[in-house]
Amino acid sequence: MSNETQGTARSERLPEDCNWIDSKGLNRRKLLMSGAFAAGFAAACRPVSSSAVQTSGEGLEEETVSIKASDGFALPAFVARPKGAKNSPVIVVVHEVFGVHEWIRDMCRRFARAGYYAVAPDLFARHGDATKIADIKQLVSSIVSKAPDAQVMADIDSTYEWAGSHGGDAARRGITGFCWGGRIVWLYAAHSAQLDAGVAFYGRLVSDKTALQPLSAIEQVKALNAPVLGQYGALDKGIPVADVDAMRAALKQAGKSPPADITLYPDADHGFMADYRPSYNEAAAKAAWTATLDWFGRYVKGGK
Repeated sequence: MSNETQGTARSERLPEDCNWIDSKGLNRRKLLMSGAFAAGFAAACRPVSSSAVQTSGEGLEEETVSIKASDGFALPAFVARPKGAKNSPVIVVVHEVFGVHEWIRDMCRRFARAGYYAVAPDLFARHGDATKIADIKQLVSSIVSKAPDAQVMADIDSTYEWAGSHGGDAARRGITGFCWGGRIVWLYAAHSAQLDAGVAFYGRLVSDKTALQPLSAIEQVKALNAPVLGQYGALDKGIPVADVDAMRAALKQAGKSPPADITLYPDADHGFMADYRPSYNEAAAKAAWTATLDWFGRYVKGGK
């Protein structure tokens, strides 16, 4: 990406602490979900859209666990796995800026129903409870910005180790993530030589670097250890198409594509997979979910 193009793209990127509902000018009165189910969603993303999916837990085992991290911290995590199954391949589900709330738990259930041992560690837990903060600018400044890339990578390592000793097959490893978690997928694929595959949903490709978060996904391309499928929306104001094009070019130049690849959904915005948000795009979400299961089926269930 040239300096001129990079500067233009940066000026067009919506800030990470932007409230996506407000930015789209959508009417919150149209968001109709209520009751106990809606109460499980993070405060910053309420009210919840009536399109929110509630996956059945029938045939699954679900629990909230504590994982001992490499520094001794008790890392909370949500686990969903097929009931009675042994040695299911492990998928780590990396949350959005909202933390491990109901939608992330539901994504774990969806993966479990597809035959995976799904685990979502709370990678913000050291810094606070992201699900309880309603103001997204406060959420980003007080919690999200405090989570170092190095800590996040180490915590995911610990999550796989824990899963491998608690019924999962840690020799077969996949990772997926959304928004904040999408960036983490790219970084983790460059960090871990044991990863089999990743699927990154609308994670930042070009980031503003800080002392705690010094990594930018596009600069990690040459170090990728596993194939990553990127799933992005062409209408995303935070991740311009120029960034996606630059990432595609970088993957090709580094000899990572194929198998690494990026799909750009022309009518989709940021958060198109999140059925609890007004940005949800049903057609793109269904296509992306099929592509995700195909990707993990090829590279994780089948192994390296």
